[in-house]
Amino acid sequence: MALKKSQKSLKRWSKQRWRTASGKKSSETGEVYAPAATIKKLKSTAKGKKKLAAANKKKREATKKGKQHAKHGQHKGKKR
Repeated sequence: MALKKSQKSLKRWSKQRWRTASGKKSSETGEVYAPAATIKKLKSTAKGKKKLAAANKKKREATKKGKQHAKHGQHKGKKR
């Protein structure tokens, strides 16, 4: 039986290596999780570093407020 679209998406999502920019736990650093390829791409340019820093700032602010999820915009418009 063929996989449904949502099942294919979940399978593709789970194959990606998700991590933080520092490689440490997000609970220790307050950083966002993203696929390793995305982290590498963002860290390679000055503009990307600014985006990553802004996302981490929003994540830390949301965590201080007791929220589990932060709307930091790193995944906006991505098909994951």
